[in-house]
Amino acid sequence: MSVPHITMASHPGIAYPERSLERQKWYEAPVRALLRSVSGPLIRSSKRYTTIVRLTAGHADAMASLSDSSLRECALGLGRRLRMHGFIESIVAEAFALIREASDRVLGQRHYDVQLVGAWVLLHGKVAEMDTGEGKTLTATLTAATAALAGLPVHVITANDYLAERDAAEMEPLYQMLGLTVGNPQHGMNPPERRAAYLNHIVYCSNKEIAFDFLRDRISIGRRSRRLSVCLERLADVGSELNSLILRGLCFAIVDEADSVLVDEARTPLIISSSGEDGDPGGIYLLAISLAQRLESGSDFIIHSRERRVEITDSGLDRLAEFAEDLDGIWHGPRRRQQLITQALSALYLYQCDDHYLIRDDKVQIIDEYTGRILEDRSWEQGLHQMVEAKEQVQITAPRESLARTSYQHFFRRYLHLCGMSGTAKELASELTAVYGLDVIRVPTNRPCQRRQLSMQVFSQEQEKWQSVAERVADLSSKGRPILIGTRTVAASESASDALHGLGIPHRILSASQDKEEADVIAVAGQRGQVTVATNMAGRGTDIKLAPGISELGGLHVFATELHDSRRIDRQLFGRCARQGDQGSHEYFLSLEDELITTNLPSLLRIFLRKSLGVGGGELLTVKVLRLAQRRAERHNFGIRRQLLKSDEQLEDSLAYSGPNQ
Repeated sequence: MSVPHITMASHPGIAYPERSLERQKWYEAPVRALLRSVSGPLIRSSKRYTTIVRLTAGHADAMASLSDSSLRECALGLGRRLRMHGFIESIVAEAFALIREASDRVLGQRHYDVQLVGAWVLLHGKVAEMDTGEGKTLTATLTAATAALAGLPVHVITANDYLAERDAAEMEPLYQMLGLTVGNPQHGMNPPERRAAYLNHIVYCSNKEIAFDFLRDRISIGRRSRRLSVCLERLADVGSELNSLILRGLCFAIVDEADSVLVDEARTPLIISSSGEDGDPGGIYLLAISLAQRLESGSDFIIHSRERRVEITDSGLDRLAEFAEDLDGIWHGPRRRQQLITQALSALYLYQCDDHYLIRDDKVQIIDEYTGRILEDRSWEQGLHQMVEAKEQVQITAPRESLARTSYQHFFRRYLHLCGMSGTAKELASELTAVYGLDVIRVPTNRPCQRRQLSMQVFSQEQEKWQSVAERVADLSSKGRPILIGTRTVAASESASDALHGLGIPHRILSASQDKEEADVIAVAGQRGQVTVATNMAGRGTDIKLAPGISELGGLHVFATELHDSRRIDRQLFGRCARQGDQGSHEYFLSLEDELITTNLPSLLRIFLRKSLGVGGGELLTVKVLRLAQRRAERHNFGIRRQLLKSDEQLEDSLAYSGPNQ
């Protein structure tokens, strides 16, 4: 069993290797997914990949007998054979044995057999579904090092900068022993520093950093986007823009938390913009906020919370026309006036401080809803960011002009070899196959999972929920068990903290407003009696190590205090406990005032649920209805992703694309 050899991109001299994209017809993706589901299961067994374990074990003794210097010489020889013959199973098994031995020596971590299977799945261009805590970071080293030895520039793409920096630092000694170098482009680096980082054999980076670096390169290339013209210009040494490209192309990508990066975050387009000119950068937005505050909800405008949009009624438009009679300039244009007030209403009623953004250093800084982290130097488009600044009475920045745009769907499909890992990919198997051509392969666990799920607790009011959480925490922490309380927003973390303070429970908070303390908070989160309140920052990729004896007490206990937009994100939070065979448990504490419930369930249904709480047999019905709200959110988000992909394919003049003639 071998992997198709990538002949292109193995030579750095080739200018910007990447896959050419052909526009999909609207019916192709669903039809392809349907045919795959008919021809076989979308989530396939890993049994056909297990022979790599036996072949790798056959080289173990030989590798163990080599000195460190001999291991590096062996790595060089394997690299030459991989470049000559490709990823043939017999050669890959030898490479895996070499990497496994090197890891054991320098990291003290020896790859499990299931990690060998997962790495072999990645080399086949698939998504390996490995349960949380199964060591996906170490698994990726097998695939990354093998591909790098074969001469391919490798990108290991993680969900955020913190994980990229952490994984690069932890795995670098292993790669160095094999003669490979590691790069880690971070926010704040200048272009020469970023270019130097990408020149390394293996690059660890976040999805946002590399996608925006790609967009910067598209701006440099401009209309010279056909591969032949780029090659000729580089050979002729003309066009200084081409000599300053940041990336070496899109050759080989391993996407950690593939469901989050490839699907969840694919709802929002990626746009590079520059500051525009505005004669009065603040006055228009301040006036728009003032006028919007004079409109009445229900009669002048309608809030669609689920779609996160505001609709101005005919009555509202008439009132705006009256307001504009005493104003000059732009306010006399009905369309422009309506657009400004719509954005002002959105800033007032749809975007809230500590939920969607923070005020830090007198600036509005956006919070990533999936990771709970600050998005540095990012802004909302079409004047929304300036409206939020006007609402918060901070310095209003100049509006920005779009220079280049793409989506994650378009960006990742350009890689010559794309693969990924996730603990929660099964629900998205059909979408991963339809959009990216990625099959999902289920990899078994190394040890049986000991995670216990307790019954769901649902309360009528939010305050009642927080009080009950605090009481439950007091009981569990008194027994010595560490606690992780998961929240969706900074504001929710503060509410949890207030309830814990009320009972005198010591705790630590991890959210976007305390992001600099992340490593310290995580380091002690598994200690006896430790209570940690965290947003999604403590979700994907976070490994909370238990202190000795904690597993015998029952392990880490995790609270989910709200439903997320997808059950997969809930599962990621629960995956912080009971890792690698440890004990652990989790439970939901919810209220009918939680955001997902109020935006995805009709008011009459919420009234019915309130009356059914505490009634015999009502618990099961309540759980089913709440899951219905979550499924509605999932379907809504799928529609947004589908529409984004369709609209991106229509933007032929965008600098983010190669152009229709490629």
